[in-house]
Amino acid sequence: MRPRAPSGVVVGPLNSPLEHREGAAVILRVKVKPNARSSSLIQLADGSWQAQVKAPPVDGKANDELVALIAAHFKCTRTAVVIKSGGSGRNKLVRVETS
Repeated sequence: MRPRAPSGVVVGPLNSPLEHREGAAVILRVKVKPNARSSSLIQLADGSWQAQVKAPPVDGKANDELVALIAAHFKCTRTAVVIKSGGSGRNKLVRVETS
C-alpha cells in the first residue's frame, strides 16, 4: 500500500516515474531529446517517458512541441498539459489533465 500525504494525495516512491495523481490529473516524468529526425513519445521499461521532438531547444519551441505531442498521445487539449518543472532542462515533470 502506498503512503498517503496529509492532503490525501497518493504518493509513490521518490524515484517513481508517476509522481502522483491529483483527481483526474497525472504527473509524468519525461526526458526530452530535441533536434530529432522525427517526433515520438514512448514509455520506457521503468515507467518514465522519452520524447523526441524535431524542434530546437530555442525560445521554447521544443517545449511547445512537447506539449502538443503529449496532448495528442493522451487525446486531450494542449491547455490540459502543463510543464510543472524542468522548463529549461531535458528532464521534466509534466502534468496532464485527463477527464
